Amino acid sequence: MGKIISIANQKGGVGKTTTTINLSAALAEKGKKVLIIDIDPQGNTSSGFGVDKNEKDCTIYELILGYSTINEAIIRDVVPGIDLIPSNVNLAGAEIELIDKVHKEAILKKELDFVRDDYDFIMIDCPPSLNVLTVNAMVASDTVLVPIQCEFYALEGLSQLIHTINLVRERLNRKLDIEGIVFTMYDSRTNLSQQVVENVKSHVSQHVYETMIPRNVRLAEAPSYGEPITIYDSRSVGAEAYRTLAQELLENQ
Repeated sequence: MGKIISIANQKGGVGKTTTTINLSAALAEKGKKVLIIDIDPQGNTSSGFGVDKNEKDCTIYELILGYSTINEAIIRDVVPGIDLIPSNVNLAGAEIELIDKVHKEAILKKELDFVRDDYDFIMIDCPPSLNVLTVNAMVASDTVLVPIQCEFYALEGLSQLIHTINLVRERLNRKLDIEGIVFTMYDSRTNLSQQVVENVKSHVSQHVYETMIPRNVRLAEAPSYGEPITIYDSRSVGAEAYRTLAQELLENQ
């Protein structure tokens, strides 16, 4: 049975999509079979694999609203070892359309039950907000991985996210846990990055990954070529960082 991990943080620009794409690619490189679910209306994870999201008839939007089956929504082998359920801007209206739907928080979980045994990991890239889409992801998940950017306001919103995770655990998904916190955009040349790391570690009781994802030009370039960093520049510092993170994640299972 595959482990389901939501990558979530309501702050934008912290590296959720970058982590979803490249951690998944590093896991696939290690022989793991991965399904990625893009549940962000921006659809950046879909674009990051070179998928023309606006040309797809079956996306996460159609799946959540019951217009397609999960197997119809899955794009097979966007890169070797990785399948993808894409997203596009249509998803932005899903919250309104789901208002009157019974058990709307558990729609994704119900659908994933059909394919969970086909994968080692299912990664869900969440939108930068705590809405019904993010709650759907958390209800379906075993754990939540929280990327945090090494910046002055890193802790801002983290307590709210942890509170939301705790509420979901109490009311909707008793098994939900925090996989850990991973630092992104780390710059070893600055005192600020190290101060942020020490500050977060002193304020949280959750697991903090030793692997830190550095600021890396090649990481920033890869999405525009529709490739994960492990393919775009396999020897880059960014690629090695995500390989190390993948190994650390596997060792913590």
